[in-house]
Amino acid sequence: MPPISREKLEKTLKQLAESENVVILRSKGMVKAADADTWYYFDMVPGEYEIREGAPDYTGKVCVIGSDLHEDDLKALFF
Repeated sequence: MPPISREKLEKTLKQLAESENVVILRSKGMVKAADADTWYYFDMVPGEYEIREGAPDYTGKVCVIGSDLHEDDLKALFF
């Protein structure tokens, strides 16, 4: 997973939180920040999300639980 800016991560999570096409019950993950040697950790439930900074990890991870999910569309949001 390539590094991501905080702005893009916020935009992505906002899209997921406000989407009418899919139902997101829970999402969480950790992604490398594009502009620093840090990582963004996020948690999302219907209608809201939180982003915080944390210690580096060896790889990014994203988990999305919901219905009507399309894997290719989710990949496009994060890459």
